[in-house]
Amino acid sequence: MNKIKRITANLPEELLTSAISVTNKSITETIVEGLERIKRSSAYSKAQSLKGKLDLKIDIRKSRERDRS
Repeated sequence: MNKIKRITANLPEELLTSAISVTNKSITETIVEGLERIKRSSAYSKAQSLKGKLDLKIDIRKSRERDRS
């Protein structure tokens, strides 16, 4: 199970209220969702930076014909 870290944060009220209305979730759930989005965004950026740098030798026809059971 994930450890929980209790924090105190000073957040702009309007930004928090707006985010909560978008997610329709509690304050904690809204902040967690935001943090998860930041994490995913970082991973996506790293993956995008590899675009065109990997030279994969894949035979698409052969791959599609293989037994998938």
